[in-house]
Amino acid sequence: MEELIVTERGVEILRYAYVPETPVFESPKPYFHPMRSYAGDVVTAFRPHDHRWHKGLAMTISHLSGQNFWGGGSYVREAGTYVDLPNNGTMRHEGFTEPGVEELTWHTQAGEHWVDETRTFEVAPGADSWTLRLATAITNVRGQDLVFGSPTTNGRPMAGYCGLFWRGPRSFEHGQIIAEKGDGPEMMGRESRWLAYVGRHDEVDRASTLLFESDQPTTWFVRTTPFAAVNPSIAFDREVVLPPGETLRLSYRVTVADGAWDRDRIEEHLKSSES
Repeated sequence: MEELIVTERGVEILRYAYVPETPVFESPKPYFHPMRSYAGDVVTAFRPHDHRWHKGLAMTISHLSGQNFWGGGSYVREAGTYVDLPNNGTMRHEGFTEPGVEELTWHTQAGEHWVDETRTFEVAPGADSWTLRLATAITNVRGQDLVFGSPTTNGRPMAGYCGLFWRGPRSFEHGQIIAEKGDGPEMMGRESRWLAYVGRHDEVDRASTLLFESDQPTTWFVRTTPFAAVNPSIAFDREVVLPPGETLRLSYRVTVADGAWDRDRIEEHLKSSES
Protein backbone atom coordinates (compact mmCIF):
# COMPACT_ATOMS: atom_id res chain seq x y z
CA MET A 1 0.00 0.00 0.00
CA GLU A 2 1.12 3.54 -0.78
CA GLU A 3 -0.22 6.49 1.21
CA LEU A 4 0.21 10.15 2.09
CA ILE A 5 0.27 11.30 5.72
CA VAL A 6 -0.69 14.78 6.95
CA THR A 7 0.35 15.98 10.41
CA GLU A 8 -0.78 19.15 12.17
CA ARG A 9 0.13 20.27 15.70
CA GLY A 10 1.95 17.02 16.30
CA VAL A 11 -1.17 14.97 15.43
CA GLU A 12 -1.50 12.71 12.41
CA ILE A 13 -4.84 14.04 11.22
CA LEU A 14 -5.08 12.28 7.88
CA ARG A 15 -3.86 9.37 5.83
CA TYR A 16 -4.70 9.02 2.14
CA ALA A 17 -4.23 5.50 0.78
CA TYR A 18 -3.88 6.15 -2.93
CA VAL A 19 -2.68 2.63 -3.82
CA PRO A 20 -4.67 0.46 -1.41
CA GLU A 21 -4.58 -3.28 -0.86
CA THR A 22 -8.23 -4.02 -1.57
CA PRO A 23 -9.95 -7.20 -2.83
CA VAL A 24 -11.75 -6.84 -6.17
CA PHE A 25 -15.13 -7.55 -4.51
CA GLU A 26 -14.67 -4.38 -2.46
CA SER A 27 -14.08 -2.23 -5.60
CA PRO A 28 -10.50 -0.98 -5.05
CA LYS A 29 -10.23 2.81 -4.79
CA PRO A 30 -8.24 5.44 -2.87
CA TYR A 31 -9.59 6.44 0.54
CA PHE A 32 -8.94 8.75 3.49
CA HIS A 33 -8.45 6.81 6.75
CA PRO A 34 -7.79 7.33 9.52
CA MET A 35 -8.98 10.90 9.86
CA ARG A 36 -8.49 12.45 13.31
CA SER A 37 -9.48 15.59 15.18
CA TYR A 38 -6.79 17.80 16.70
CA ALA A 39 -7.54 15.96 19.97
CA GLY A 40 -6.36 12.77 18.27
CA ASP A 41 -9.80 11.12 18.09
CA VAL A 42 -10.46 8.95 15.02
CA VAL A 43 -13.56 10.05 13.09
CA THR A 44 -13.64 7.39 10.35
CA ALA A 45 -14.30 3.64 10.26
CA PHE A 46 -12.39 1.19 8.08
CA ARG A 47 -13.70 -2.06 6.60
CA PRO A 48 -16.46 -2.67 9.20
CA HIS A 49 -17.75 -6.24 9.36
CA ASP A 50 -21.22 -5.26 8.11
CA HIS A 51 -19.93 -3.49 4.97
CA ARG A 52 -16.29 -4.35 4.32
CA TRP A 53 -16.20 -1.97 1.34
CA HIS A 54 -16.82 1.06 3.59
CA LYS A 55 -13.42 2.72 3.96
CA GLY A 56 -13.24 6.01 5.84
CA LEU A 57 -14.00 8.78 3.36
CA ALA A 58 -13.90 7.80 -0.30
CA MET A 59 -15.25 8.69 -3.72
CA THR A 60 -17.59 5.86 -4.71
CA ILE A 61 -20.19 5.21 -7.41
CA SER A 62 -22.76 2.56 -6.56
CA HIS A 63 -24.27 2.23 -10.04
CA LEU A 64 -22.50 3.35 -13.23
CA SER A 65 -24.07 2.01 -16.41
CA GLY A 66 -24.46 -1.41 -14.82
CA GLN A 67 -21.05 -1.40 -13.12
CA ASN A 68 -20.31 -1.09 -9.40
CA PHE A 69 -17.55 1.26 -8.20
CA TRP A 70 -18.85 1.05 -4.63
CA GLY A 71 -18.14 -2.51 -3.54
CA GLY A 72 -20.10 -5.58 -2.53
CA GLY A 73 -23.27 -6.62 -4.30
CA SER A 74 -25.39 -4.54 -6.67
CA TYR A 75 -29.07 -3.82 -6.08
CA VAL A 76 -31.04 -5.51 -8.88
CA ARG A 77 -34.57 -4.22 -9.47
CA GLU A 78 -35.90 -7.51 -10.85
CA ALA A 79 -34.57 -9.50 -7.88
CA GLY A 80 -35.60 -6.90 -5.31
CA THR A 81 -32.33 -7.42 -3.45
CA TYR A 82 -28.55 -7.16 -3.68
CA VAL A 83 -26.82 -9.65 -5.96
CA ASP A 84 -23.10 -10.43 -6.16
CA LEU A 85 -22.16 -9.78 -9.78
CA PRO A 86 -18.84 -9.74 -11.66
CA ASN A 87 -19.07 -5.95 -11.99
CA ASN A 88 -16.85 -4.51 -9.23
CA GLY A 89 -14.76 -1.80 -10.86
CA THR A 90 -11.48 -0.18 -9.82
CA MET A 91 -10.46 3.48 -9.46
CA ARG A 92 -6.75 3.27 -10.25
CA HIS A 93 -4.13 5.81 -9.16
CA GLU A 94 -1.97 6.84 -12.11
CA GLY A 95 0.22 9.46 -10.45
CA PHE A 96 0.49 12.91 -8.89
CA THR A 97 1.13 15.70 -11.38
CA GLU A 98 1.87 18.07 -8.48
CA PRO A 99 1.26 18.01 -4.71
CA GLY A 100 -2.42 17.43 -4.08
CA VAL A 101 -3.28 16.83 -7.74
CA GLU A 102 -3.90 13.19 -8.62
CA GLU A 103 -4.70 11.49 -11.92
CA LEU A 104 -6.85 8.36 -11.82
CA THR A 105 -8.46 6.00 -14.32
CA TRP A 106 -11.60 3.94 -13.73
CA HIS A 107 -11.77 0.41 -15.11
CA THR A 108 -14.59 -2.13 -15.07
CA GLN A 109 -13.96 -5.60 -13.67
CA ALA A 110 -13.73 -6.79 -17.28
CA GLY A 111 -10.89 -4.31 -17.84
CA GLU A 112 -12.66 -1.61 -19.86
CA HIS A 113 -11.37 1.94 -19.34
CA TRP A 114 -14.39 4.19 -18.77
CA VAL A 115 -13.23 7.30 -16.90
CA ASP A 116 -10.28 9.66 -16.57
CA GLU A 117 -10.37 11.57 -13.30
CA THR A 118 -8.37 14.51 -11.97
CA ARG A 119 -8.72 14.78 -8.18
CA THR A 120 -7.39 17.66 -6.11
CA PHE A 121 -7.27 17.97 -2.34
CA GLU A 122 -5.70 20.12 0.33
CA VAL A 123 -5.88 20.52 4.11
CA ALA A 124 -6.70 23.94 5.59
CA PRO A 125 -5.91 24.19 9.34
CA GLY A 126 -8.12 26.25 11.66
CA ALA A 127 -8.18 27.20 15.34
CA ASP A 128 -10.22 24.24 16.65
CA SER A 129 -10.87 22.42 13.37
CA TRP A 130 -9.30 21.53 10.05
CA THR A 131 -10.87 21.26 6.62
CA LEU A 132 -10.26 18.85 3.75
CA ARG A 133 -11.01 20.56 0.44
CA LEU A 134 -11.70 17.99 -2.25
CA ALA A 135 -12.58 18.49 -5.91
CA THR A 136 -12.88 16.07 -8.81
CA ALA A 137 -13.25 16.25 -12.58
CA ILE A 138 -14.69 13.00 -13.97
CA THR A 139 -14.36 12.66 -17.78
CA ASN A 140 -16.22 10.04 -19.81
CA VAL A 141 -13.78 8.21 -22.11
CA ARG A 142 -16.05 5.19 -22.66
CA GLY A 143 -17.33 6.26 -26.07
CA GLN A 144 -21.00 6.16 -25.02
CA ASP A 145 -23.12 7.66 -22.26
CA LEU A 146 -22.22 6.97 -18.64
CA VAL A 147 -25.29 6.78 -16.39
CA PHE A 148 -24.76 7.52 -12.68
CA GLY A 149 -27.38 5.94 -10.43
CA SER A 150 -27.99 4.41 -7.02
CA PRO A 151 -29.97 1.59 -5.43
CA THR A 152 -32.89 4.05 -5.23
CA THR A 153 -32.83 4.75 -8.97
CA ASN A 154 -32.81 0.96 -9.35
CA GLY A 155 -35.87 0.43 -7.15
CA ARG A 156 -34.83 0.49 -3.45
CA PRO A 157 -36.42 3.42 -1.59
CA MET A 158 -34.22 5.73 0.51
CA ALA A 159 -30.95 4.07 -0.51
CA GLY A 160 -29.68 6.76 -2.85
CA TYR A 161 -25.98 6.60 -2.01
CA CYS A 162 -23.65 7.54 -4.84
CA GLY A 163 -20.49 9.66 -4.65
CA LEU A 164 -18.36 10.90 -1.76
CA PHE A 165 -19.16 8.62 1.20
CA TRP A 166 -18.16 8.84 4.88
CA ARG A 167 -18.50 6.00 7.36
CA GLY A 168 -18.23 7.03 11.00
CA PRO A 169 -16.90 5.11 14.01
CA ARG A 170 -19.17 2.63 15.84
CA SER A 171 -19.55 5.03 18.76
CA PHE A 172 -21.08 7.63 16.43
CA GLU A 173 -24.30 5.61 16.06
CA HIS A 174 -27.31 7.68 17.16
CA GLY A 175 -25.35 10.88 16.64
CA GLN A 176 -26.84 14.30 15.97
CA ILE A 177 -27.53 15.70 12.50
CA ILE A 178 -27.73 19.44 11.89
CA ALA A 179 -28.30 20.79 8.38
CA GLU A 180 -28.97 24.06 6.60
CA LYS A 181 -32.63 23.14 6.07
CA GLY A 182 -33.44 20.71 8.88
CA ASP A 183 -32.22 18.39 11.60
CA GLY A 184 -32.07 14.70 12.41
CA PRO A 185 -32.30 11.52 10.30
CA GLU A 186 -35.23 13.11 8.45
CA MET A 187 -32.58 14.78 6.28
CA MET A 188 -32.36 11.50 4.36
CA GLY A 189 -33.38 12.28 0.79
CA ARG A 190 -33.61 16.04 1.36
CA GLU A 191 -31.64 18.88 -0.24
CA SER A 192 -29.25 21.10 1.69
CA ARG A 193 -26.04 22.97 0.96
CA TRP A 194 -24.38 21.64 4.11
CA LEU A 195 -24.89 18.97 6.74
CA ALA A 196 -23.10 18.31 10.05
CA TYR A 197 -22.79 15.09 12.04
CA VAL A 198 -21.95 15.22 15.78
CA GLY A 199 -20.74 12.02 17.41
CA ARG A 200 -19.23 10.92 20.73
CA HIS A 201 -16.10 8.83 21.23
CA ASP A 202 -15.67 5.76 23.38
CA GLU A 203 -13.13 5.77 26.23
CA VAL A 204 -12.71 9.56 26.33
CA ASP A 205 -15.11 12.28 27.41
CA ARG A 206 -15.04 13.98 24.03
CA ALA A 207 -17.14 14.56 20.95
CA SER A 208 -16.29 15.53 17.39
CA THR A 209 -18.23 17.32 14.68
CA LEU A 210 -17.90 16.68 10.95
CA LEU A 211 -19.29 19.38 8.67
CA PHE A 212 -19.89 18.44 5.03
CA GLU A 213 -20.33 21.19 2.43
CA SER A 214 -21.21 20.70 -1.22
CA ASP A 215 -20.64 23.29 -3.94
CA GLN A 216 -23.41 21.84 -6.10
CA PRO A 217 -27.12 21.17 -5.39
CA THR A 218 -27.15 18.04 -3.24
CA THR A 219 -29.64 15.48 -1.97
CA TRP A 220 -28.23 13.78 1.11
CA PHE A 221 -27.96 10.14 2.04
CA VAL A 222 -27.48 10.14 5.82
CA ARG A 223 -27.91 7.61 8.60
CA THR A 224 -27.46 7.60 12.36
CA THR A 225 -28.37 3.92 12.75
CA PRO A 226 -27.42 1.08 12.37
CA PHE A 227 -24.25 3.08 11.66
CA ALA A 228 -23.14 6.66 11.07
CA ALA A 229 -22.90 7.58 7.39
CA VAL A 230 -23.05 10.73 5.27
CA ASN A 231 -23.08 11.01 1.48
CA PRO A 232 -23.81 14.12 -0.62
CA SER A 233 -25.33 11.98 -3.35
CA ILE A 234 -24.70 12.52 -7.05
CA ALA A 235 -27.79 10.52 -8.04
CA PHE A 236 -30.05 9.95 -5.03
CA ASP A 237 -33.33 9.39 -6.88
CA ARG A 238 -32.54 10.71 -10.36
CA GLU A 239 -29.98 9.32 -12.77
CA VAL A 240 -27.30 11.63 -14.10
CA VAL A 241 -26.15 11.08 -17.69
CA LEU A 242 -22.60 12.05 -18.71
CA PRO A 243 -22.18 12.04 -22.52
CA PRO A 244 -18.94 10.85 -24.19
CA GLY A 245 -16.10 13.33 -23.80
CA GLU A 246 -17.98 15.42 -21.21
CA THR A 247 -16.71 16.13 -17.68
CA LEU A 248 -18.62 16.06 -14.39
CA ARG A 249 -17.10 18.50 -11.87
CA LEU A 250 -17.77 18.21 -8.13
CA SER A 251 -16.27 19.92 -5.10
CA TYR A 252 -16.68 19.49 -1.35
CA ARG A 253 -15.33 20.58 2.01
CA VAL A 254 -15.19 18.29 5.03
CA THR A 255 -14.38 19.99 8.33
CA VAL A 256 -13.29 17.95 11.36
CA ALA A 257 -13.86 19.86 14.60
CA ASP A 258 -13.10 19.25 18.26
CA GLY A 259 -16.24 19.11 20.37
CA ALA A 260 -19.98 19.03 19.74
CA TRP A 261 -20.78 22.08 17.62
CA ASP A 262 -24.31 23.46 17.76
CA ARG A 263 -26.07 25.29 14.94
CA ASP A 264 -24.78 28.69 16.02
CA ARG A 265 -21.17 27.47 16.06
CA ILE A 266 -21.57 25.81 12.66
CA GLU A 267 -23.05 28.92 11.09
CA GLU A 268 -20.28 31.04 12.62
CA HIS A 269 -17.70 28.76 11.01
CA LEU A 270 -19.46 28.93 7.66
CA LYS A 271 -19.58 32.71 7.71
CA SER A 272 -15.90 33.00 8.65
CA SER A 273 -14.85 30.57 5.91
CA GLU A 274 -16.74 32.62 3.32
CA SER A 275 -15.08 35.90 4.28
